Amino acid sequence: MLATGYVDPDSWPQQPDDRITGPGRHCEHSRSIMNSQRGGIEDLVREWQGRFKRMMPSRGARGLIVLVALALVGVGAWTAYYTVPSDSVAVVQRFGKYLAEVPPGLHFKLPLGIDAATIVPVKRQLKQEFGFATPGATDLYQIPRDARPEKQMVTGDLNAALVEWVVQYRISDPAKFLFDVREPRLILRDVSESVMREVVGDRTVDEVITIGRQEIEAEALTKMQALATKYALGTSIDQVQLKNINPPEPVQASFNEVNQAQQEKEKLINEARRDYNKVIPLADGEKDQRIREADGYRLKRINEAQGDAARFTALLAEYIKAPTVTRRRIYIETLQDVMPGVRSKIIVDERTRSILPFLNLDSPKGDRP
Repeated sequence: MLATGYVDPDSWPQQPDDRITGPGRHCEHSRSIMNSQRGGIEDLVREWQGRFKRMMPSRGARGLIVLVALALVGVGAWTAYYTVPSDSVAVVQRFGKYLAEVPPGLHFKLPLGIDAATIVPVKRQLKQEFGFATPGATDLYQIPRDARPEKQMVTGDLNAALVEWVVQYRISDPAKFLFDVREPRLILRDVSESVMREVVGDRTVDEVITIGRQEIEAEALTKMQALATKYALGTSIDQVQLKNINPPEPVQASFNEVNQAQQEKEKLINEARRDYNKVIPLADGEKDQRIREADGYRLKRINEAQGDAARFTALLAEYIKAPTVTRRRIYIETLQDVMPGVRSKIIVDERTRSILPFLNLDSPKGDRP
């Protein structure tokens, strides 16, 4: 008998004798065939049930499967939402492909690694330090790997200088920052160092250490931003600030003495300019005052002379008209001007020969009559 329910004719029961003949013998033969087919179907069902039982795990394994399923559901729910801080945006990728840029707030995504959200701080000001490292810095891209080689530079007059500076920047384009360039922060660091060496190499050591700091910062900022845009780094340079600029250690003491001498020179020059600005304007003011006084005195004398001349001219005309009266008038006016200033007055008769009896000889020494 086959498992498919087909009954082999050879399996039919053989009759030991020919006692069953006719129609009864055919009925018995049909029942035997039906029983054989029913038994084949039952055997087939039992066989598949055995296979299914062998495939099904035990009760302990069923519990483990349930736990794994619950864990997958929990992980899926946990990875289905994310929060973007207020100073950042999230760049969402689906199976590694850029999907969207998400603003701050609570958002949802496909779980189990289908969607990936990368937080990018676009509103936060980041910085990189060159030639030194701030203690306790948590950003690995902020501090240099080896500070000493970074700050050793050669100026335009072939002198050595130790230059320390800081670059402050922001992430302006998150997509470019993440996908266009590999390791954009390291490239920005290399760009900053290259530009600073170029700018310092165009100036003398005195300009770099003393008077050229602002020009160096402005030129370095312009060139760094141009290269960052050219390389599609997705960053915006906010500020370049020079920190400590010193000569190499073997000549630092001598250079400090020269620097102090230059500062003393500048101090003396400033003091001299202060005194100059204090004395010269005062002298100019006194000069102008005296010139104005001289002009006033000149005009006064001229006016007085012109007035006296006009008065004498008018008096001469009157004198010509009446000499006696004019002479007497002049005499009286002169006495009116002179007599009030005389304390003692003595009137002497023309016939008196001597005025001695009239003098006060007992008056104290030095008193005038």
